[in-house]
Amino acid sequence: MFSSLEKIHNPFYRSLTAAVTLGSVITFTGAVVIGITNPKNESAYQAGVYASLLGMGCGAVLGLVQTPKQNQPSDSITWKDWRDFMVVRKVKESEEITSFYLQPKDQDIIPNFLPGQFLTIKLDIPGQSKPIIRTYSLSDYNSPCNYYRLSIKREPAPKGLDVMPGIASSFMHDQVQVGSIIPAKLPSGKFVLDVEKSIPAVLISNGVGITPMISMAKAVTALNPNRSIWFLHGARDGTFHAFRDEIKAVAAENPNLHLHFAYSRPRPEDDTYYQSVGYIDTALIQGLIKQEAEYFLCGSPSFMDSIRDGLKRANIPENLVSFEMFTKASKTKTDSAVDEVSTDEEIEIVFNQSGKTAIWKADAESILDFAEANDLSPAYSCRQGICGTCECKILEGEVEYQQPPTYQVSKGSVLVCISKPKTSKVVLEL
Repeated sequence: MFSSLEKIHNPFYRSLTAAVTLGSVITFTGAVVIGITNPKNESAYQAGVYASLLGMGCGAVLGLVQTPKQNQPSDSITWKDWRDFMVVRKVKESEEITSFYLQPKDQDIIPNFLPGQFLTIKLDIPGQSKPIIRTYSLSDYNSPCNYYRLSIKREPAPKGLDVMPGIASSFMHDQVQVGSIIPAKLPSGKFVLDVEKSIPAVLISNGVGITPMISMAKAVTALNPNRSIWFLHGARDGTFHAFRDEIKAVAAENPNLHLHFAYSRPRPEDDTYYQSVGYIDTALIQGLIKQEAEYFLCGSPSFMDSIRDGLKRANIPENLVSFEMFTKASKTKTDSAVDEVSTDEEIEIVFNQSGKTAIWKADAESILDFAEANDLSPAYSCRQGICGTCECKILEGEVEYQQPPTYQVSKGSVLVCISKPKTSKVVLEL
């Protein structure tokens, strides 16, 4: 009964359900007892009625105090390591972004996820010496969950550099089709929105940063529609604005979901699609949001730096601001590179799961690079301390970071992609 109540998010229906259920159980039990004993005294029947009413009252109170839980993955439907998924649908969302709908190849059920989490996938790309592992935000929310949707931006080659375009994103756009098989891990990530909160939530994004915001807006609409949500998104113009019609359809069903689109270079045919010209900035945010709220930010590094600095100047408490970036943020003046590890003594790195021990090389870029040089293949994606894919437990010793990680690292764990050993012995759960 308790687990069933936790799934009902409306407190009135939760209380009513508990009252009816408990009252019915007591009434049925009383009827059975009376039927067996067949008492002659009417007081026994009155006691049965009073017991039923008392049970309903207790059930109503129980329903009110019972706290519902978010739809978290159930232990019975999780999996370890990798699981094969099939692309069942591929949809072009904008000039840069394409969505891929994934369902498990084994056709078994999959757990839902917390809005804002990402999926880690593994791609076998021709010409690459080993599989490419990437993380992409889950861009949809449905309950029950019968598919995962990834919406991926084709990453161009960086301007001014003789570098290939994004290997993984190009492969997904050009080679992955309906029927392709992609191994994936369980949904993960700490950039999540707590659906049960009542404080207004402000979702701020640009470009492909819209993907986790779609998930958050849909989850709140489905599970806590009385909560006020502001959805602020910036795009170049209508051709680069993914999910415009989809989020407008959600807002049409939820009067507490408020939309604001800013186009930096709108076309004449975009006239009815945006609310302001220019970029999402702190002035615009303050003009729209007049009460205390929590803020969720996702987008390009320059966009994120600007919004975070603006909110800080506006005295928004840091505990009310959550963010996620898809690339490395620019360094602040307080950021500093880690000191070079002393080579006066040997540093022993123990990879506990693999049963391998190696002596640290001073020219190694990071523990992740060192592990790969010793024929290990730890999971990773961004290699910049952003996504958390390479997080692992540290069993002994200490490490230091080359720059502060963006990802919130769990206690007792480290990100090996941006760390180097600090003590003479480091034992990792790798």
